[in-house]
Amino acid sequence: MPMIPPASPGTTPVPKSCYRCSRLTGQRQLVAVSVASDKGSSPMLSGTQDNLYIILAGGSRRSYSVQSAIELFVNRLDSVESVLPYEYTAFDFCQAEGKKRPSENLGQVLFGERIEPSPYRFTFKNKETCKSVCTKTYDTTKPEDKQKLDFLKKSMLLNYQHHWIVDNMPVTWCYDVEDGQRFCNPGFPIGCYITEDGRPKDACVINSEFREKDTFYIFNHVDIKIYYHVVENGALGARLVAAKLEPKSYKHTHPDNPDCSGLPMDISNKASGEVKIAYTYSVSFQEEKNIRWASRWDYILESMPHTHIQWFSIMNSLVIVLFLSGMVAMIMLRTLHKDIARYNQMDSTEDAQEEFGWKLVHGDIFRPPRKGMLLSVFLGSGTQILIMTFVTLFFACLGFLSPANRGALMTCAVVLWVLLGTPAGYVAARFYKSFGGEKWKTNVLLTSFLCPGIVFADFFIMNLILWGEGSSAAIPFGTLVAILALWFCISVPLTFIGAYFGFKKNVSILNLNFKF
Repeated sequence: MPMIPPASPGTTPVPKSCYRCSRLTGQRQLVAVSVASDKGSSPMLSGTQDNLYIILAGGSRRSYSVQSAIELFVNRLDSVESVLPYEYTAFDFCQAEGKKRPSENLGQVLFGERIEPSPYRFTFKNKETCKSVCTKTYDTTKPEDKQKLDFLKKSMLLNYQHHWIVDNMPVTWCYDVEDGQRFCNPGFPIGCYITEDGRPKDACVINSEFREKDTFYIFNHVDIKIYYHVVENGALGARLVAAKLEPKSYKHTHPDNPDCSGLPMDISNKASGEVKIAYTYSVSFQEEKNIRWASRWDYILESMPHTHIQWFSIMNSLVIVLFLSGMVAMIMLRTLHKDIARYNQMDSTEDAQEEFGWKLVHGDIFRPPRKGMLLSVFLGSGTQILIMTFVTLFFACLGFLSPANRGALMTCAVVLWVLLGTPAGYVAARFYKSFGGEKWKTNVLLTSFLCPGIVFADFFIMNLILWGEGSSAAIPFGTLVAILALWFCISVPLTFIGAYFGFKKNVSILNLNFKF
């Protein structure tokens, strides 16, 4: 059983507004691009727009008709109070039996996403009320049950959040915050805790019935509402455009026949004996005419403050940079002007032979650095990372790496880094040759292995720690082998190719009284 780092039960309660710290799972701080269709467009243009919708909105559109099955998937659980995310199966929740786990791309695995089928089953337009999922029983006299219950308590203490997915779209929990705005969180907590002095922590502030001291309240019921948009051609069915839920807590007196009413499900921190937790859900459907499938992510992104572009902060930083740059430029110009004036006023041989000011360092301009090998290697690796960053940001701004394309951001970055080994080798070789270096083999090997090796070693050590903690952020062994294969089989050969062309090209070798 993985262990969550302990937290102090007396932690200061978190107000509602602190839920702004929640993150889009695996795709943080990205802006999705949506395109609206033109009803009067030609068939060819309409087909092009449909393809663009699919690319930008992530995945293909799926239409639903009456009695169509709707799948709900669960992702990893994480917390802003802990650095360790965990898989859904690490907790003793209701499990889906006999369902195949969906495949994940490289970016999702590196981000620590672990998507699994859930035991929650829906049918389109079929309303369900207080439907039972399963009942978990814990006998605190048994060490195994006590360990599971303690793990659940610690997760509530650290405010671990569920992340559910319907039709490749996050199921959101929307609520009003202190400034009167509507905030939609792409996750909802397992439960909450009332401290020993009676202060509600985190989500416990939403229900006045949560008032027992030193007690945990688990959200064992969810009211789910799924919004759909009917396609203009009714024969094509309907498409899901939003999924929202409201977590609730009920102490079901009859788990086999729940009625979803009564007191909340409380678990005392010092509970002993037998503890039963019955999990239930309700689902309803509502037609939404104002939201189209291509823009269904907008309501999530617009309600999250950290996804908005901070224009004031950007302009403030830009003004400060320009002001400081202007000050430095003025100082440099005044200094240079004085030195140039002194050079022009020299009228004797003695003055001409005496060097002062900028003339004292004019010869150092063409002197290579003392560690020219390392400088060229770092320049090559820096070029590789810089190009990768700009290309990734370019595609992200176009919307191809929107949150709907799960793992696309990291996958794009890794693939670009691998393919950009050629410019890294070329830049490193050109600079090293201009310094008069002759150890080209050492230069190429260092460019291929120094910086990536340091990053991979740090990554591997952290991964070992995550493995030991049982966290879902730990990268599986197969993925590590795949990363090494990309590095050694693609990136390294491309670096050698770039270095070959870099050393082959003629460059101006600097005159130096210096040996490497």
